[in-house]
Amino acid sequence: MVPVLPVGMALMSQERGWGILNIIDFPYGIEIILAIIFLDFVIYLQHVLFHFLPILWRLHRMHHTDLDIDVTTGNRFHPIEIVISIGIKLAATTLIGPPALAVVAFEVILNATSQFNHGNIRMNEAVDQWLRLVVVTPDMHRVHHSVIPRETNSNFGFNLPWWDRLCGTYRSQPEQGHEAMVIGLKEFRRPAALTLSRLLIQPFVRTPV
Repeated sequence: MVPVLPVGMALMSQERGWGILNIIDFPYGIEIILAIIFLDFVIYLQHVLFHFLPILWRLHRMHHTDLDIDVTTGNRFHPIEIVISIGIKLAATTLIGPPALAVVAFEVILNATSQFNHGNIRMNEAVDQWLRLVVVTPDMHRVHHSVIPRETNSNFGFNLPWWDRLCGTYRSQPEQGHEAMVIGLKEFRRPAALTLSRLLIQPFVRTPV
């Protein structure tokens, strides 16, 4: 239902004339590009919000409890966070009024890049430096999963890397280097605290259990 609901909202917005792109007339291709860029910026802002609002961080930190980053980390989100994210996407879709195709394309791109940049992939450094000009790379996003808080609170982008650079949250490399950096959260290291049942209840308890 995660991609279906925003697509449905896009269709409803077009039918009822809601949103900026249904008021201002742009060529269809331009509307798709603008919508994808706008939605990606919304996801960036949402990610920042989930880090800096304590009540939302309690939900989002489940994503950061993974001690080893791989493609499964890109799917490791608390169900309540997913519901909130759907609500934000619905609001953003209503605001901009994108073509339904743009929402479908955005969801496909977002999920593909999320799997890519959470992947346990070793990439040539020169290739990485060029690639991260257009997409968030594994090395760039891995910094975000560092146990050091100032590194955790950087590199929030999932898809486009521009927002971190423009908003001052970009960090090129981890202080200790990728080989020596520690992944995860310092308060969630014990295996007993990382079971599925414990992760699902952890937003509602004061200390790790």
